[in-house]
Amino acid sequence: MQAIENINLLSALDTTVSLVAAFILGGLIGLERQYRQRTAGLRTNVLVAVGAAIFVDMANRLGGHESAVHVTAYVVSGIGFLGAGVIMREEGNVRGLNTAATLWGSAAVGACAGADLLIEALLATVFVLSANTLLRPVVNKINRKPIDTEAVEATYTVYVISPKGMQRVALTQLEEELEAAQFPIQDLNMHAFGSDAVEIEAVLASTSIEGDQLDSVIAKLSGLPCVTQAFWSPSTAE
Repeated sequence: MQAIENINLLSALDTTVSLVAAFILGGLIGLERQYRQRTAGLRTNVLVAVGAAIFVDMANRLGGHESAVHVTAYVVSGIGFLGAGVIMREEGNVRGLNTAATLWGSAAVGACAGADLLIEALLATVFVLSANTLLRPVVNKINRKPIDTEAVEATYTVYVISPKGMQRVALTQLEEELEAAQFPIQDLNMHAFGSDAVEIEAVLASTSIEGDQLDSVIAKLSGLPCVTQAFWSPSTAE
């Protein structure tokens, strides 16, 4: 009979307003993600916003504002698990960080709607959409610029290709040349390159490195009889 006693039409109307607001505002965020064919699109963002609104509204009704604050904290931490599911690492590049952050924003919108802060929910939606749309041209413009090795903190990798049977000599020479140039090695990998060669990858520690210095090291390595090819590459992906 407790369920019947808990029926409150005025409270149910308030809940309906909160959920409708979360549905619409979460849908606006999701439409932008769906249009760009991201991992978490329209339905995911709507569900996140509505789910957060349900939990906060329920806590607000059962335990008052103090309980709603506690539940909001759980929503903030719990959405991290969902966000982690859309983050992927492919060939050294991390993808999905923006989608995960957008889900976090959708949860915030839903939490505001559930707490009956409709103006705040609308403002949060505007700012999330602005971050995903208005800042996109700025990001694209920056990404089109060539990497300035003196201004950008990047990870540098030196590649050496050596015939099989001479890989140990090539590895030793690579380590000696990098040590002489005072380029500390952070990671070292070796794998097959075709049927009769081996590629050695030396990832350098993140330090201030000038391209001319690396070019000099590559020139020395390229002149060795145990090395068929040598080159280096910068990367800003973490």
